[in-house]
Amino acid sequence: MSAVRKVTIPDGVKASFDGTQLRMKGPKGELSRTMRFPQLAITLEGNVVTIATESRRKEITAMVGTYEAHTKNMIRGVTEGFEYRMKVVYSHFPIQLKLQGNRLEIANFLGEKKARFARIEAGVTAKVANDEVVLTGIDRELVGTSAANIEHATRIRNRDPRVFQDGIYMVQRG
Repeated sequence: MSAVRKVTIPDGVKASFDGTQLRMKGPKGELSRTMRFPQLAITLEGNVVTIATESRRKEITAMVGTYEAHTKNMIRGVTEGFEYRMKVVYSHFPIQLKLQGNRLEIANFLGEKKARFARIEAGVTAKVANDEVVLTGIDRELVGTSAANIEHATRIRNRDPRVFQDGIYMVQRG
């Protein structure tokens, strides 16, 4: 084998692999992901997930490491979860935040009359404090996507970024 990576599943986490679906179940919840890529062999024996390839091509050996990272993120998600903290920054107009189901309403951004909206992905919990937004969830990809949606909603166009630094920015990932 050209590249082999092994991920040991800790106690308290149950893993199953049927076909191309890898499922992890832990104290925080359950995650599943399709683990399929040409020339990659993914197996689950006991409590060890093995990702291997015979190929020496750079793209395929890189995917071995990528799938190892996905597996580790799934394990961490079902045991600890993920928490992203975002800071609300404004200079003149105080930004008002409201949670409406699966979206965040950003009102009074740069004094604009129309509110902006950011989608919060399903499975992600958002909490709005004074000038902080806290996103928590067990799927790292969904929590990160929600944070990116919020940052994207407060992007400033056609103004000098050195002067207008208002927005909602990521300050801590964990």
